[in-house]
Amino acid sequence: MLRYLTEAQIEKFHQDGYLIIPGFLSPEETDSLLTRSKQLLDDFNVDDHPRTKFTTGDDNHVGDDYFLSSGDKIRYFLEEDAIDAHGKLLREKQKSVNKIGHALHELDPSFRKVTLQNDRLRDLVRDLRFHKDPVALQSMVITKQTHIGGEVPEHNDSTFLYTNPPSALGFWIALERCTATNGALSFLPGSHLASPITKRFVRLADNKGTGFEMLPLAENQPFEAPQGEYILETCNPGDLVLIHGSVLHKSERNTSPHTRFAYTFHMIESPPYAQYDEKNWLQPTKDMPFSRILLPGELK
Repeated sequence: MLRYLTEAQIEKFHQDGYLIIPGFLSPEETDSLLTRSKQLLDDFNVDDHPRTKFTTGDDNHVGDDYFLSSGDKIRYFLEEDAIDAHGKLLREKQKSVNKIGHALHELDPSFRKVTLQNDRLRDLVRDLRFHKDPVALQSMVITKQTHIGGEVPEHNDSTFLYTNPPSALGFWIALERCTATNGALSFLPGSHLASPITKRFVRLADNKGTGFEMLPLAENQPFEAPQGEYILETCNPGDLVLIHGSVLHKSERNTSPHTRFAYTFHMIESPPYAQYDEKNWLQPTKDMPFSRILLPGELK
């Protein structure tokens, strides 16, 4: 028996590779996350941030180290156009941050509540039956700052959170209105059915930054160039977008005077149903393993 989704919604997700669920969070829940996001921006200590200390004589991998060790922390990542050649901010700190991540769902009570303590979410996961025993990882607030919020090129999420077999599923929640001018998401419907995962984002040897590793294509899975046209999907605050790990999507630069705050996190399948290995950039730790979404009695 379905508890949250309809059969039509489930069918549309499998057909298109994404699904918009209007009003998944209440206005009160959405406002709470937006308010907390802005508090985190106020708390940002610019002086301790490696990007703002960067000079041509510094270790080139200081930013990579900050990124690679962020899976169990709450850290700040800056917009490229918010910093000058000497690493100094060109605007106030609250308007310079691209995203806050990557363990908001574990460490911050407001985000933990809607991610790991949300009966609605568990009902949705059970209904969708995308995973047997999902775990949550890589949570972020993406701010898409006014005028400089960067373009995100075409990609799929399984490239960055690779499992064997691929199992990534994105949960993207609008905290503000998402429009054609402030960087709403665009999708290539059905691309998850035609385009296999061809590469993965990995840690380089000795943790010397990150890069891409090409994946072999199975003989029965030849690469096909994506077909069709992208569809721009505007959203209202509180709307949830489910994103299949293989579907192609992107967002344009924010050219408007309005930010586009969104909260996003991911789920992957856990062993023995899928393997998540040490090559992935984000790694669980002894003190913070990936949290399960479903209770033992709910597992399929």
